[in-house]
Amino acid sequence: MDYKNLIRSREVRLRILEFLSFIPDKLMIKLQYRIKTGRRLNLKRPERFTEKIQWYKLNYKNPLLIQCVDKYEVRDYIKRKGLESILIPCYGVYDSVDEIDWDSLPESFVMKDTLGGGGASVIVVEDKNKESIEKLKLHAAKWLETKPNVRGGGREWPYYTGEKHRIIIEQLIREKGLKKGLNDYKFFCFDGKIEFLYVMGNRKLGEKVSVCLFDKDFRELPVVRVGDAPITGLKKPADFEKMKRIAEILSQDFPHVRVDLYDVDGKVYFGELTFYNASGYMKYEPDEFDLEIGRKWRLDLR
Repeated sequence: MDYKNLIRSREVRLRILEFLSFIPDKLMIKLQYRIKTGRRLNLKRPERFTEKIQWYKLNYKNPLLIQCVDKYEVRDYIKRKGLESILIPCYGVYDSVDEIDWDSLPESFVMKDTLGGGGASVIVVEDKNKESIEKLKLHAAKWLETKPNVRGGGREWPYYTGEKHRIIIEQLIREKGLKKGLNDYKFFCFDGKIEFLYVMGNRKLGEKVSVCLFDKDFRELPVVRVGDAPITGLKKPADFEKMKRIAEILSQDFPHVRVDLYDVDGKVYFGELTFYNASGYMKYEPDEFDLEIGRKWRLDLR
């Protein structure tokens, strides 16, 4: 069951989750997992990848995650790793829409909620002269209204430990000759080693995306993520080996992280670090893939 189809307003969903924030994390995660996957969650002896993500939320409390989920603060982490060259140019980070000097911004740019996730927290501006600045302000202001201590349904603790929601504005990266947006390469890493990756494309923010799964050598896997259309005709990107090296450098400090990168006209760009892919509520066909990846992730269950 997908409650987003039942309650289409994101604002209403957030209010409901704020009301339910009194429910303990462990209980809420068990309820959500059952609703989303139709399975009972095993936290004592998790076997599936999706189960281990839930365990990770509850038990792995490395404070470095707080920095790395923030789309602005993570930039310092990337710099410390000696990878400043892969950062997308940033025009500024703001606590209020009133701080933004709209006239000084270029014609095109991307606005994001620093603690947001999904299409509802990103606005791509192709030509600001064709946009209503007031509508952009209203949309971005809603991001800032989210209280930092409100625990969402996924109960992903680094997002509600007191950090403020802010607005970050970055350069819009385009690939020559590509009209449907960039392909997004998402490397799933465990203890600094890549096990598989998603390639996402044909994205319509907040609505749909196409997904293909590959192994670490870019061989397509006979696996689909339920609910998403596949991408056809994908070729290994020219900078694939460089992206792999970057993903392994950025994942060395964590038992598990997804490293998102772009390959655009001979240059690699950083997207984000994600510790709880789809909050661990995705399903695969065949279902065995969930167990197969779970076996790759070694947890200290003591």
